[in-house]
Amino acid sequence: MSRRWFVAWGWVHRPVSWQGCGLVLLAAIFCAQVFLAVDRHSHSVSDTAYGIFPFVVPCLMLLDWVASKTSGAAS
Repeated sequence: MSRRWFVAWGWVHRPVSWQGCGLVLLAAIFCAQVFLAVDRHSHSVSDTAYGIFPFVVPCLMLLDWVASKTSGAAS
């Protein structure tokens, strides 16, 4: 891949192209949608946390994996 989508920024990656910004936006929309859907039927904060965990964590892990592969840094 010739163009970088992300650059390393401490422990996270920062988007530097429209593709990277698009992926971050899609991940944020997905996480917000999951939060709203789970929180609607939750009775407590812990219900919400346990409900969103299986969706949000893999989404963010996938985003980090894509960012690390498209950052151009040697790994």
